[in-house]
Amino acid sequence: MYRTPAYLKKGDQVGLLAPARKITREGLQPAIEMLESWGLKVVFSEHLFAEENQFAGSDAQRAADFQDMLDNPEIRAVIAARGGYGCLRIIDRLNFFNFLLRPKWIVGYSDLTVFHSHVHNNTNVQTLHATMPVNFLLDAESTESLRRALFGENLHYEWKNGTAARNRPGTAEGQLVGGNLSLLYALNPSRSDINTHGKILFLEDLDEYLYHVDRIMLNLKRSWKLNGLAGLIVGGMDDMKDNAVPFGKTAEEIILEHVAEYSFPVAFGFPAGHGKKNVALKLGAQVRFEAGAENSKLEFWGK
Repeated sequence: MYRTPAYLKKGDQVGLLAPARKITREGLQPAIEMLESWGLKVVFSEHLFAEENQFAGSDAQRAADFQDMLDNPEIRAVIAARGGYGCLRIIDRLNFFNFLLRPKWIVGYSDLTVFHSHVHNNTNVQTLHATMPVNFLLDAESTESLRRALFGENLHYEWKNGTAARNRPGTAEGQLVGGNLSLLYALNPSRSDINTHGKILFLEDLDEYLYHVDRIMLNLKRSWKLNGLAGLIVGGMDDMKDNAVPFGKTAEEIILEHVAEYSFPVAFGFPAGHGKKNVALKLGAQVRFEAGAENSKLEFWGK
């Protein structure tokens, strides 16, 4: 059973850091004001606005910032300002000993899949796959779902399929795991790799070639990531790329092809990923998932 970090209350401190791509103060100001409007005290990491080429400072600086936030007992949630690329470069520099003693929410998506997966595999603590401060103004529902998740309010989602690929109806219960498809591929196999057996897997991705999606799905199948799944939820597969000679299938159709031999329920079109809509998911939490022919549901158990 995964441990649930303490939910937030007004007056709590939350840490902002940039573990991957660089960010500006101007780009964060609206999110800072929103977090403060929730009654939270925002603490900047030491090198939040550092720059080294595309990164928010050197690997050593970004790792030090993350370690400081993990170790600081006053920080109740560690929120990545943005994604990009860079988390994989620092994960092996981090020590999660103090985090295990005082679990706290780690929040982000995309490249933050590195931290979600590493934490799940090594500490059994829940994390939050959710919108990040750089995107807070894109969609009010997504940002509100993050607030609800952080403060321990119930999460329940219903959505329409909305893709060319058809759902495979059914119901499942289990722990929710997953994140960005390309990052899960990059972590397989490693000590940050996730165990998917008996669990409900969430996948999303952005800006990948369709043949890459095919290769990644074959990797998941050949490494037994799909065998024994309880269910599969597919979020945004946005801005996919193709070659001059078309691959011939959408990302959703590729995924459906590679899970055809299994019997677990599958639902497409979940409103999370790199699109405008990116609702919060408590990874590691127990959920009930219902895939319908057209409409699907995801319900988180308790708090």
